[in-house]
Amino acid sequence: MDPKTHPAITVTNIRNFILFILDMESGQCTSWEELFRIHCMAFQVGNHIDSEVIPPSKSSSSSTATEADKTKASSEFEAWSRLDAIVLQWIHNTILNDLLHTILKPNTITFQALTALQNIFQDNQSTRVVYLDNKFVSTRLDHHPNISSYCQAMKMLVDQHANAGNLVSNQRLVLQLIAGLNESYEGVVMIIQQTTPLHDFYDVRSKLIMEEARKAHQAAATVASPTGGPSATALTASKNQCLI
Repeated sequence: MDPKTHPAITVTNIRNFILFILDMESGQCTSWEELFRIHCMAFQVGNHIDSEVIPPSKSSSSSTATEADKTKASSEFEAWSRLDAIVLQWIHNTILNDLLHTILKPNTITFQALTALQNIFQDNQSTRVVYLDNKFVSTRLDHHPNISSYCQAMKMLVDQHANAGNLVSNQRLVLQLIAGLNESYEGVVMIIQQTTPLHDFYDVRSKLIMEEARKAHQAAATVASPTGGPSATALTASKNQCLI
């Protein structure tokens, strides 16, 4: 394909496709890699992140190569190099400066940069797993404004565990999720715990959000009727019925 009309050339802002910036603290390397892989496949440059693909040679290695062969080899190398530079720019534009300065080296191709990123996130995995596990078991709903924020925080910690090579099962995630709730969710927690097999994380999240909405509606009704008794409208209707 002519590099001048290649789909990758049309990408003017990589951040429209990869919506977060990779950094060491977030631990989202696996998610970032998957988004980056999908993007490369969509724009037909998946070969630039494949370790089994050998870049074209700058010149023909054959001793009997004609000038036409040499020109073709040189043209293919230049086209591939241009596309690889574009993909490399995608990496540079979706990672924080500390990571960028770590992997930035002369004459680096895309696959080498990706490998360097993977090595960075794989270093000190044991220490990171201990840190993440402590954070996982200490996260509570009371630290967050609502159920959605709390569930998102727990899911992100599980994803970070996976990035560090330590998979967290659905059962452990759900049990820890409900363990971090406050007393006002005691009723729904008992129902979830008694369900066999244990619900999927997303099912539990939906139930908790529904319970949160029910509590909010109940609180709003209480505010409308501070005494906790029938609302003023209901009392008026009752009086009117007595007068008939």
